Amino acid sequence: MRIAAAGREDRRREKTGKGSSDGATSSIEPYTVRSNAAIRPAMLSALLSLALAASLPNHAQIDSQLARLAPTDITANLSGLPPSERAALAALVRAAKKLDALFLRQVWGGNVDLLYQLSQDQTPLGKARLHFFLMNKGPWNRLENDAPFLPGVPPKPPEATFYPADAKGEVQQLLASTGPMKDEATSFYTVARRDPSGHLLWIPYSEVYAPELALVSTDLEEAAAATRNAGLATFLRARAKAFRTNDYRPSEVDWLALDSEVEPTIGPYETYEDGWFNFKAAFEAFINVVDPAESRKLAEMGAKLQGLEDALPIAPVYRNPKLGAASPIKVVDEVFASGDANHGVQTAAYDLPNDEEVTREKGTKRVLLRNVQEAKFEKVLRPIAKVVLAPAVRGKVSFEAFFTHILMHELMHGLGPHEAPPGGKRTVREALGSDYGTIEEAKADISGLWALQKLVDSGVLPKSLEATMYPTFLASAFRTLRFGLNEAHGKGQALQLNYLLDAGAFTVAPGCRFDVDMAKVKGAVASLTHEIMTLQAEGDRAKAEALLAKYGVVRPEEKCALDKLGKIPVDIEPRFVTAEKLLH
Repeated sequence: MRIAAAGREDRRREKTGKGSSDGATSSIEPYTVRSNAAIRPAMLSALLSLALAASLPNHAQIDSQLARLAPTDITANLSGLPPSERAALAALVRAAKKLDALFLRQVWGGNVDLLYQLSQDQTPLGKARLHFFLMNKGPWNRLENDAPFLPGVPPKPPEATFYPADAKGEVQQLLASTGPMKDEATSFYTVARRDPSGHLLWIPYSEVYAPELALVSTDLEEAAAATRNAGLATFLRARAKAFRTNDYRPSEVDWLALDSEVEPTIGPYETYEDGWFNFKAAFEAFINVVDPAESRKLAEMGAKLQGLEDALPIAPVYRNPKLGAASPIKVVDEVFASGDANHGVQTAAYDLPNDEEVTREKGTKRVLLRNVQEAKFEKVLRPIAKVVLAPAVRGKVSFEAFFTHILMHELMHGLGPHEAPPGGKRTVREALGSDYGTIEEAKADISGLWALQKLVDSGVLPKSLEATMYPTFLASAFRTLRFGLNEAHGKGQALQLNYLLDAGAFTVAPGCRFDVDMAKVKGAVASLTHEIMTLQAEGDRAKAEALLAKYGVVRPEEKCALDKLGKIPVDIEPRFVTAEKLLH
């Protein structure tokens, strides 16, 4: 639970009475009107686009936005890899590069044509716009609530290209029904299109993206032929088959069982781009190499999960008496990332797969990107702590606490309720709808902090961690708030920070300096863990909406602190130097 340059791609469009298959007819125009019913929304969209054009950023302002992400060399030590695995790794990087264009197409139907147009503009402003477009994977600034930064583009469509723009009500009706059409609507791997008579059709990714996926599959099969690791070859061939058949479950199981020096994650995974229902998965790739020694150190943590589940601060009926198979934990160095894995703020760790049927039976895999986390800590978190924390706690911020909490965040995605109610047929994702991503990220974050305290209390983790984990969490809250409230992690962090402030666990001193009240923080963390997991178990969307409305905001004292961080990068902009050397 989470880009490089892309070339112009050929696209097929269905010209029907309800609009194009990608939801747009031009790369830089508002959606074209194709029915009288759509005239008013399209006119409003056009007027809004004109109004936005007057406030678009100039060259200096785009450069200022680019500076918010610190250019960072991402390197990995490949000296221990034999030639066979280096060859497989190179093929995987080539496969991953191809997913950038596919992801652009998923985000907005106009992206690919717009990218082509931007690449023709060799002026300094044009080059800056192209750079910013590639950084954001589209013409909207993801760090500024998706504000457009190019002329003529519409507001970022919440439906992306997963659904026709006018289909939300019809899809909602399907979600309230039963039968095979609901299964198609809730699948991670289908898109909705209209037939010539205007009826919705659900088309599998394997058909919609067939040309691109065929090219990616060829690279995966080349990597499978190169590697001497049988498990890696099995996974890569199974994933190539999934791209052709749209059946991803066998390859997900193979990925969970993978034990290899090369650790690829490639396919459609996260659903954040589906702003309507949080169902449709976007394509991404992480190409990594494993640090076996660090991975072994953390394996003990995975063995403690059932004990943590049994101790969750929720009603016993909401706990899972038997978790899935033991979850593997991999500490890796990232070599390359693309698609949904490389835009705006960079992923520090992930917990996959998201398919509830697979995770129920086989569990999940947690992957921690250690080199990315180290870059974030040194370039972003440590400087933030010096500005926003009170003197008594700012020196207690540590990489160990940062790294270990990220691990627990990912582990906690697999704990707590996944059906609403537990044992029922409705998933929490279905019950909470578009708020699911934000609530789930907040759950993993706060319950991860709760779990660290439990492991400290039981002697699994050193007592010294207790003094550093809360100040580090507090400093990291401001790091995450800077991602923006339009992003699941940012809004989820606002919920946590404000709740803990209201509970007195965190306090504000003069000068907008934040402190930790150790006498109150443990109870407040357990209380919020209880509240979030309980509403998930109950599938209470109204309660989720109320919680986000109350706490998912930036308050004046927080804005005061955030305003002081202007010269500190929000995150990193990766330069995959190891990957480029590998290919040349």
